[in-house]
Amino acid sequence: MTTYDKFPTVTIEGYDDSAWQGWEDITRVLAAKTQQRSRTVLVIDCYPGVRLNELEENVLPRLRPALTVNAGQARQDEPAIHEMLARNLTDDRVFGVLSCHQLAEFFDPARLEAQQTQVSQCAEGLIVIYGPGAALIHPGDVLVYADLPRWEIQQRMRSGEMGNWGAENQHEDMLRRYKRAFFVEWRVFDRHKTPLLRRTDFLLDTTQANQPAMVSGEALRAGLKQTTTQPFRVAPFFDPGVWGGQWMKQQFDLDPSAPNYAWCFDCVPEENSLLLRFGAVRIEIPSQDLVLLEPRALLGEKVHARFGAEFPIRFDFLDTIGGQNLSFQVHPVTEYIQQQFGMHYTQDESYYILEAEPGAVVYLGTKTGTEPEAMMGDLRRAGRGEKNFDDARFVNQIPAKKHDHFLIPAGTVHCSGAGTMVLEISATPYIFTFKLWDWGRLGLDGLPRPVHLNHGEKVIDWQRDTQWVHQHLVNQFEPIAEGNGWREERTGLHEREFIETRRHWFSEPVVHHTNGGVNVLNLVEGDEAIVDSPTGAFEPFVVHYAETCIIPANVGKYRISPSTNASGQALATIKAWVRS
Repeated sequence: MTTYDKFPTVTIEGYDDSAWQGWEDITRVLAAKTQQRSRTVLVIDCYPGVRLNELEENVLPRLRPALTVNAGQARQDEPAIHEMLARNLTDDRVFGVLSCHQLAEFFDPARLEAQQTQVSQCAEGLIVIYGPGAALIHPGDVLVYADLPRWEIQQRMRSGEMGNWGAENQHEDMLRRYKRAFFVEWRVFDRHKTPLLRRTDFLLDTTQANQPAMVSGEALRAGLKQTTTQPFRVAPFFDPGVWGGQWMKQQFDLDPSAPNYAWCFDCVPEENSLLLRFGAVRIEIPSQDLVLLEPRALLGEKVHARFGAEFPIRFDFLDTIGGQNLSFQVHPVTEYIQQQFGMHYTQDESYYILEAEPGAVVYLGTKTGTEPEAMMGDLRRAGRGEKNFDDARFVNQIPAKKHDHFLIPAGTVHCSGAGTMVLEISATPYIFTFKLWDWGRLGLDGLPRPVHLNHGEKVIDWQRDTQWVHQHLVNQFEPIAEGNGWREERTGLHEREFIETRRHWFSEPVVHHTNGGVNVLNLVEGDEAIVDSPTGAFEPFVVHYAETCIIPANVGKYRISPSTNASGQALATIKAWVRS
């Protein structure tokens, strides 16, 4: 039976009575909070995707306000919003340009002023303002922020329940809806909600339909601070794909009726959830909230100075065991992603092989002697359906076995072949993959998967040929140190990539240090390890095979030991951090 924890939870100390479950208890607390004066403005601001009908059906009737204001009625009309965003949305299915808009730009000034006047003229009683942007109308005598993770937003989009904020497009191509959320909405609303979370009286967890939970703002902020003082995991999520495999289904005890699982996002804080327990109540929030509110403690001074409130390291899984090849692809070089899309760093990555079937390969770099015009011409003909891409002619196919590590700096053509279980360690611009060839497949939605040859040909580094790839990108293992029952190896990444990775083999406890920067670990060999503090600064933390664990910069010194359940085993972790 798998020990992989699909619902890792941080237990917060000292606030057992500061969280509530269910609409009845939540509205009772809000009623008590808002009945302390003759006139109270209750603001319930929301992340886009929150089901406003739940508030309208369960909160407003119980509170019986003298005045109710829906902030959405002051929003600009859809054509005006679309015109404002046209440059950011582009005509491409996948790629847009990162937005620098402020939320106030999405509201009609006259309508907003009318709502503000309406509120100011209500002299007594309870006034409730709700919806995304509600705090633009009034700061609130009592402020509630209703939140949900981006993964849940995507599920609501996929089901057709919702489109983008300010658009009736719930039946539009899912890639275009995700693009609009990624490049515009989530950027705008993260800017808006960050100062609100710093002062909110309550956070309302709206992740599960009609199963709300609420925590006081004080407890939330204390919980986030506590999280930066100890190891923790974010809640993973799994997704099928046209090339997906069967390894994770068995290893992680996933739904056996699913056709496959392609991805597991095991450490992608911008999209994962963070589960916090306050007494008997579990609160699910975007783990991005931790990054936004506690970036210096989490990331460390140097990483925060370089990346701001962004978590720059991503760990995820790519499962092709019993599946198919990934798409043949390339990632943009730094200047291209900056100039074309507004991102300030690019998606350098690597493949660490957790498991591989006999004959498995990784496609990496062009074969020596490849003429760019010949390869691009072959890809264009393949893209038009005239032929299959001649990968054997143009691309290196390198045998892959368990514990190999392939480094993939941006500009390197690559993909994992069938029969591999990849721990992908990468930077986190998320969606900036230029597919060059997808083996003639349709996506799970029945549509051709987008290919971006025009982008890809502009960023391929043709000097990364057979000799260069083997010399610089394949198993660049370097012994660093060893002692009684342990040894440390550098496994990468390439000098053009800002992430450093080390592999530690151990059968005895070993002391590590964050050295002022966030560390990310994955147990790549062995059943179970314990992460604890040599000084008792935090409770011992159990990490199981293949689980990814975040060690905040704040932690400083920590120790990794084989658990009693793993005695006698040779264990190994991969540790990643931002290179100074």
